[in-house]
Amino acid sequence: MPLETSALDRLRERYADAGGGDIHDPHFREVARRIFRDSESRKWPFADPATLLDASFIAGGLRPEILAALDVALIGVPMDLGVTNRNGARFGPRAVRAIDRVGPYEHVLRTAPMGVLRVADVGDVPMRSRFSLSECHADIEACYRMIAETPAIPLSVGGDHSITGSILMGLGARRPVGLIQIDAHCDTAGAYEGSKFHHGGPFREAVLAGVLDPTRTVQIGIRGGAEYLWEFSYESGMTVIHAEEVVEMGIPAVIERARRVVGDGPTYVTFDVDSLDPAFAPGTGTPEIGGLLPREALQLLRGFAGLDIIGGDVVEVAPQYDSTTNTAHIAAQVLFELLCLVALKNDGGTPHRP
Repeated sequence: MPLETSALDRLRERYADAGGGDIHDPHFREVARRIFRDSESRKWPFADPATLLDASFIAGGLRPEILAALDVALIGVPMDLGVTNRNGARFGPRAVRAIDRVGPYEHVLRTAPMGVLRVADVGDVPMRSRFSLSECHADIEACYRMIAETPAIPLSVGGDHSITGSILMGLGARRPVGLIQIDAHCDTAGAYEGSKFHHGGPFREAVLAGVLDPTRTVQIGIRGGAEYLWEFSYESGMTVIHAEEVVEMGIPAVIERARRVVGDGPTYVTFDVDSLDPAFAPGTGTPEIGGLLPREALQLLRGFAGLDIIGGDVVEVAPQYDSTTNTAHIAAQVLFELLCLVALKNDGGTPHRP
């Protein structure tokens, strides 16, 4: 039905001559004020060199004096020497940087994180050797150990999932951390073929090194034919929620259980894109049928608002297996959700309401 004349007149009075930045709702007006700081124009998303989440880029930014001025450091870790199937995740950071339309507002959490956090893309972790897996991990650990001494919270893009083990070695050196892992695989297997650094075992190594608390670890979305390799998850006291259990329990119950597991202590969030069904994210090295929907993954992440997030990552984006770029787009959205969780952590953990 058409609007009554009086209602239409009211809309015309308020909006007929209004610009895009003329917003009346107090919350939306404040968001717009932070986004449209100087005018109603924004930088074209397809202009200038690409960066993670279109953040400002600081060349050589992985230095203590730079990180001291940031709330969040967006970091690339382009290393995939630890894969057991298809390689190519070394191109993950570049693919995620190329995504040009994520944010600036998160409509469920009701936050625009770039307006409340000091954020920069500080480049990629420097590594001495493109050939030595062990040296790459030594470099990653040293980098994140340095980051842990600064106020900046690292949000990273891999790279294969083995990088997360060395990130935890750096961030958890002083105190073991909890972990929310969204993944198709538990990644708690032992050493194979002379290497403990492969992407199927980082969380066993982190527990044994004393940097990851298994009783504060929850692994969500697990499935596939490698279940027999994950004995360590159960023996160490990790909480494992399989993909089919996510459906049976429902997302709110999974969120509640995960929050109960990690509690109020420092928590790292790691997101492997193979947690998603390959119908939505084919660009990964070890795809597993029967995975999460992107909508379910986003709902999970939003449910962790208010936790003490000390870092996070999205890993295993191998863009050459996805001609649509959907996998990289999902990864960029996950990175944005992690940024929102940090923003809400700094803001008390409660989504803004009008």
